[in-house]
Amino acid sequence: MKKQKLLLRTLFKLITFTLLIVGITSCNSSTEKDKANSSTPKFKGKIALDVRDSESDWSAYTPKSAPKGAPNILFILYDDTGLGAWSPYGGAINMPTMDKLAANGLTYTQWHTTALCSPTRSTIQTGRNHHLNGMAAITETADGFPGANGRMGAEVTPLSKILQDNGYSTFWIGKNHNVPEQDVASGGSKKQWPLQMGWDRFYGFIGGETNQWYPDLIEDNHFVDKEFEEGYHLSKDLADHALGMIRDQQATNPSKPWYMWYNPGANHAPHHAPKDYIAKYKGKFDAGYDAYREWVTERMIEKEILPEGTVNTPMNPMREDMAEAIDNVRPWDSLNDDEKKLFAKMAEVYAAFSEYTDAQVGRVIDYLEASGQLANTIVLYAADNGASGEGSPNGSVNENKFFNNFPDELEENMKYLDVLGGPETYEHYPTGWASAFSAPFKMFKRYSQYAGGTNDPLVISWPKGIKARGEIRNQYHHSVDIVPTLLEAIGLEMPEEYNGVKQVPLSGVSMAYTFDAKPNDPTQKKVQYFAMLGSRGIWKEGWKAAAIHAPLSGRSNFDKDDWELYHVDVDRSESKDLAKENPEKLQELIDAWFVEAEKNNVLPLDDRSAAEIIGIERPSQEPARDRYVYYPFAAPVPEGNAVNVRGRSYKILANVEITDKTSGVVFAHGSRFGGHSLFIKNNKLYYVYNFLGIKPEQVFESSIKLKPGKHTIGMEFKKDKAGDKGESIGNTTLYIDGKAVAEGAMRTQPAKFTLSGDGLCIGYDSGDAVSELYPSDSKFANGTIDFVGVTVEGTPYVNLEAEAKRALMSH
Repeated sequence: MKKQKLLLRTLFKLITFTLLIVGITSCNSSTEKDKANSSTPKFKGKIALDVRDSESDWSAYTPKSAPKGAPNILFILYDDTGLGAWSPYGGAINMPTMDKLAANGLTYTQWHTTALCSPTRSTIQTGRNHHLNGMAAITETADGFPGANGRMGAEVTPLSKILQDNGYSTFWIGKNHNVPEQDVASGGSKKQWPLQMGWDRFYGFIGGETNQWYPDLIEDNHFVDKEFEEGYHLSKDLADHALGMIRDQQATNPSKPWYMWYNPGANHAPHHAPKDYIAKYKGKFDAGYDAYREWVTERMIEKEILPEGTVNTPMNPMREDMAEAIDNVRPWDSLNDDEKKLFAKMAEVYAAFSEYTDAQVGRVIDYLEASGQLANTIVLYAADNGASGEGSPNGSVNENKFFNNFPDELEENMKYLDVLGGPETYEHYPTGWASAFSAPFKMFKRYSQYAGGTNDPLVISWPKGIKARGEIRNQYHHSVDIVPTLLEAIGLEMPEEYNGVKQVPLSGVSMAYTFDAKPNDPTQKKVQYFAMLGSRGIWKEGWKAAAIHAPLSGRSNFDKDDWELYHVDVDRSESKDLAKENPEKLQELIDAWFVEAEKNNVLPLDDRSAAEIIGIERPSQEPARDRYVYYPFAAPVPEGNAVNVRGRSYKILANVEITDKTSGVVFAHGSRFGGHSLFIKNNKLYYVYNFLGIKPEQVFESSIKLKPGKHTIGMEFKKDKAGDKGESIGNTTLYIDGKAVAEGAMRTQPAKFTLSGDGLCIGYDSGDAVSELYPSDSKFANGTIDFVGVTVEGTPYVNLEAEAKRALMSH
């Protein structure tokens, strides 16, 4: 018995000792881990009872400084511009500022992008491939998959945060298309907004595009309510704010370097430009896009942008069974005189938009030179994807028709010939110019398998760090290579762990070696995959494989795709398909694509139509519901957060108290290019549905006048059927206090009013007015709006009107 007790006691001591050791080890391990993850340096001073006997240590509390001599960075990133557009590359669009920078630095001939804006911009922010950033396509097409969710995770920390932590001021000017649509709202999550992503300041717009005359603006973390003066243009406004940010920083911290990402609205639709700049290009594109494509290819060869022997590719290169009619190019000699006149003028507007914006950028460059900052500033000047084919073969005076799958009509467009580029239009040129400005390559924006979608301009100037002046660099690179390049130039590294989160390694390779390289030295890049909206390809060590599949085509059957093979080291324009001659090389590249797809979260592939993808219901902090109540004079509610009336019956009701002088907007959503509005004018109630800006507007005017007092006013649309283009066709009734005061047939758009901006407003109409019957912003005056309800539920209007009336009478 004693032996058993002794044995048990010994065993208990052993277990206790073991647990103690394990606990100590675990505690020490945890402590060491906490130390490793701590961003606060250890205090090295001395603490005593009396401060006089203590020794301070500021090293633990002083923000990091940038490496000695670290350069400023100014990255100017245009939208929708192919290699054959701008003057430094031989194009007809004069870019004096870019020409000046190219003469003082390097012009890259084989710099590539993802073929679409949000994805490219994500790679420039993080240095990781776009699917690793969750940016398979634009944020409006986000879907619930690792590579397509539209949110950049903590594992892909952007360069801005690294620079901000290491002594840089960080400024973002202009376009931001990397915030989930549902978060672009006053009460939405700000986690993906610029200030939360490492930027000290932001001024611009969040979304794919905005009206250049009436932009939807955001400053830092809030929407800006701005009145636009005669002659206002966003390009000038952005330059003004860029100058202001740098001057403010230099006034207080001139020894601190800065990073500014400058993203103008150009050259994305809508193409808007001052009349004097449009006049500069009068007649310059009259020969047509076929002739321009041939002319500019010769110029590019003369300037050594393209090697001798480069040949033009067909303007309609897609195999007939895979081609999308909306992306086809109509031969110039098949156009009638009106079409030629219209199409040439559209190119003039595009060129003017580009040059005017370059002139505004020039003001910033001139300031940097005058203030002595330019010498140690790395200036990058680039575009985010190829020229855009979203104008369809016939061009458009309202680009939103493309996103509604609604065709343009020549007769309608010709009405706007003399005002193209002005506030009256939301213009986009036809596909022929997209092909011409992306010469000599196949296709354009969205087509990631061809260089027409991905091969973009890039000029880098850094007088202090790059000895070469006015030289060409032919090394193959990609937008994902920008972050490692800048880190190397500054003398920093991307951490393996950031704020306790293990980081995805950088996908890109530094281009800094090219600063001292010869024009044709080998590239240090080995492989780059491409995938966008169902199109895909891969470049590997001078060879390119391209799947024959149109984006947004809805064809599916990706496993049946045929692939083409090009030796781009000797065939820059991808003109000769070698698939049959070299099947082994082709299979090697196809296999490599699937390896990269697995590494980068590329699958599943998605080629659904624009309207279908954009119309996906996505989770929001405010889930979709059938009934919405809004109150007057709040900030515009973005379309992704507002009530969705697309493709369904709906009702709008408002409780108001008016006088005989009351006028103004009760409810408005959209703009003159598509939207609807309920308003009071001349003591009458109006409802207007503006269908894609096509005149005449659908106007419902009350048959009686409103009398002073309290009223419940509203309208109801009852959908009867869908039209040939997906539009809803039905009947609308206008009501005052339950009495029908106007009625008639009406059609509504199948998809969104805008790609971004022009949100739902109560008591005013922000930006560009929905209807020509009133000016912007027509604030509701000399009366009171209690609330506005919008419902898509099935409850009859009379029941809802009774509810509203009870609420009206209760106070």
